[in-house]
Amino acid sequence: MAETLQPTKTVHTVAQFLDWQRNGTLDLSPIFQRRHVWKAPAKSLLIDSIVRGYSLPIILLRQVQDMENLSMKMEVVDGQQRLRTILAYVQPECLGNFDETTDHFTVRRMHNPDLAKKSFAGLSEEDKQKILGYELSTHVFPATTGDALVFRMFARLNSTGLSLNHQEVRNSEYHGAFKSLVYDLSFSCFDLWVKWGLFSNSIISRMGEAEAVSEYLITMMDGIGAKKQPSIGKVYGKYDEEFPKQKILKKRFENTINAIDARLGDILCESAFRRPARFYSLFAATYHHMYGLRSPLRSKRARPLPRQFTQLVNRLSDRIEQKDLPEKVQNAMDKSTTDRIRRMERHRFLMRTLRLEPAS
Repeated sequence: MAETLQPTKTVHTVAQFLDWQRNGTLDLSPIFQRRHVWKAPAKSLLIDSIVRGYSLPIILLRQVQDMENLSMKMEVVDGQQRLRTILAYVQPECLGNFDETTDHFTVRRMHNPDLAKKSFAGLSEEDKQKILGYELSTHVFPATTGDALVFRMFARLNSTGLSLNHQEVRNSEYHGAFKSLVYDLSFSCFDLWVKWGLFSNSIISRMGEAEAVSEYLITMMDGIGAKKQPSIGKVYGKYDEEFPKQKILKKRFENTINAIDARLGDILCESAFRRPARFYSLFAATYHHMYGLRSPLRSKRARPLPRQFTQLVNRLSDRIEQKDLPEKVQNAMDKSTTDRIRRMERHRFLMRTLRLEPAS
């Protein structure tokens, strides 16, 4: 019969983990732990999440009996980087191997302006208590849990059998300004994605809507291009530290989405533009009319959409589904590919047919 695991499911506060580390009863780096080191933005986001009271993944520990000293230690099976990040922020000297170049960090303004660049000592008493009293969900395995079983469990934790897609990789790799903007906009538009029938639950669960928002923002800044995963990743990297014009870009995105919803919100879910590739073109054409693709990111009043915009989109939707378009255009609409040639074909046709004009 296969050996089973029966952990004790409990919670421990940050203060308790700090006490264990001070007393030498916490082993942060058992031999099966990965040596990957989080980057500063990821650490900043973690502290902000704790202060806001967001839930974090479960910490897995194993009790280890020290027969020489007749004491019990806690060995970290999963959660090493989370715990090390927290301890390094609260009391760096408690880490015997603290490395200034890799362990030191402060919270970034993009994550929490109230905590930005402050050490733990510089926080308010209220924020200190939020961190020290934060409860980490913890599963503790008994000392009788053998090494082989722990290795097997750790291997499963880090090998789900489901490969990460490109957006999931970017989500784990970047934690800076552009990523924060993408996910803020993705979450704020969630009700619209559902209302419009644009992204299924399975697509959203794999961050497909976040990848789409990434493309909308990149198109606003750089114009229409082919969808290339390395190119998307470069933008995440370019604006990982700072993104000076993000407030203007965010406002323009919201205005464009709101304009589409105001005129098309009740018909999109039944229209031909509920397909993501076609909606990309609808969004790009709408933005091009309101602000201008590749236009400088400065304060600018949006141009209103044509009075007959709703009727024109409705009529065009019927023509798309009835395959009543010129052959080249119909091919670009039906293939719904993400290469630049078809995207440009769709864009030019939408601008003409919907009576849109590039903003100057």
